[in-house]
Amino acid sequence: MTALGLGGLSQELRPRIKELKNSLGLIRENITAMMGLIMVLSIVLIALFAPFISPPGLGDPMVIPKDFGDPQPPGAPGHLLGTGKWGADMLYGLVWGARTSITIALFVVFTAMIVGIMLGALSGYYGGKIDDLIMRLTDVFLSLPALILAMAIASILERTLINLMLALIIVWWPPYARLIRAQVLSVKENTYVEAARAIGASRNRILFKHIVPNSLSPIIVSVTMDMGSVVLVAAGLSYIGFGVETGYAEWGRMVSDGQQFFLSTVYYLGEPINPWWVVVFPGTMILLFTMGFSLLGDALRDILDPRLRR
Repeated sequence: MTALGLGGLSQELRPRIKELKNSLGLIRENITAMMGLIMVLSIVLIALFAPFISPPGLGDPMVIPKDFGDPQPPGAPGHLLGTGKWGADMLYGLVWGARTSITIALFVVFTAMIVGIMLGALSGYYGGKIDDLIMRLTDVFLSLPALILAMAIASILERTLINLMLALIIVWWPPYARLIRAQVLSVKENTYVEAARAIGASRNRILFKHIVPNSLSPIIVSVTMDMGSVVLVAAGLSYIGFGVETGYAEWGRMVSDGQQFFLSTVYYLGEPINPWWVVVFPGTMILLFTMGFSLLGDALRDILDPRLRR
């Protein structure tokens, strides 16, 4: 690459780098963003270091080991956070459940986002029959309650993590398609798009190099907030029996397994105890995960929208 080419690339990147630095500075100054970021990073670190945090020698990292015993309280020998249904170690389920939740959030949201962006961008830019076909298909999915549709799809498929994520992807892409279509309809009227068209750029190049990148700000906010929402819905499906099977390290499944003990009494060392931890611990993890991404997404919306910065 010539020096002139490098200089042109540097000139193009300089305003983008400056904008990135400004955004990072605004994030550091935003208390809501920092609170959400701390919550999210804490769960990410738990997931990354799961093999070192969970009790060693318990086998498959995605399935909660079962000793077929009554729940034991936090601090019981060999169980820092106690045990749940069938004597499953709570710490093991929580840390590996963090990996499960992050896997669900990333796979579902980014797959649905890609599908939604492709369909919405084509619909908004080309218009006509393509727009009518894609939007009517989108309307069909949006007219059905998302949770009910996810339950129907999950009930047909085998109860596995992959099928749970597939059911969520099917109901999650239409809002992205609608959102990106609206952005494309607005952005394609800008003068730089007309300039690209005037110099002979192809329609696909104009769409995916000029229009789509400048339409992503609301998508970024939506993706951030949906990361928590997806995990909450997945936990809800597992709780009512449409998610993963009993014994899987997934927080919603753990809450479902522990609900039968929450208001009951079991005996530990001859003393009656109420095993509150079987619901409180995984429920708290769901709350922190969802709240973290909600706070972060809300702050990003304020930061990325120039009208809200003023």
